[in-house]
Amino acid sequence: MSFQFKRLSIPDVVLIDAVLHQDGRGCFWEGYKRSEFAAFGINSFFVQENRSVSSQSVLRGLHYQKNPKAQGKLVQVLEGTIFDVAVDIRFESPTYRQWVGVTLSAEERRQIFVPVGFAHGFCVISETAQVTYKVTEEYSPQDDAGILWNDPDLSIPWPIHDPILSKKDAALPRLNNIKRSDLF
Repeated sequence: MSFQFKRLSIPDVVLIDAVLHQDGRGCFWEGYKRSEFAAFGINSFFVQENRSVSSQSVLRGLHYQKNPKAQGKLVQVLEGTIFDVAVDIRFESPTYRQWVGVTLSAEERRQIFVPVGFAHGFCVISETAQVTYKVTEEYSPQDDAGILWNDPDLSIPWPIHDPILSKKDAALPRLNNIKRSDLF
């Protein structure tokens, strides 16, 4: 196998470690292999890849797309280190309003799979970070949505105290103020 999969405290969110092959020339690893992901139960089909480059203390999120363009994401850091968060916004889920957070770095080569029904965000804790993520639906501006990064009802302990935010992210609503029809 080329990957080790680990379910997190919200079992639908999966941490993925690639098996690294090293020799005197450098190293090689597979970043994605549909058959192994499917064998583990991740049957998503990725249709778009996004990349961001951010400086230290930038916080992006918490973002999601509403149905019918909801996105699952496979997130990986190509440079630097981030704290990555997934919030369960599936209204009928036993883990609704719960979140998981993991540190991802280029050095460790870990990925996280965030399924449909979760808001996602990250903050940069290194000098810079380059993040790539594959998504299961193409971006749809009319279905774009999000939750305020510091929603007190979620109490996410971000490792930065004064994040750099976009105007859009700073104005996102709290989860309690989002219409149930805009959740999952």
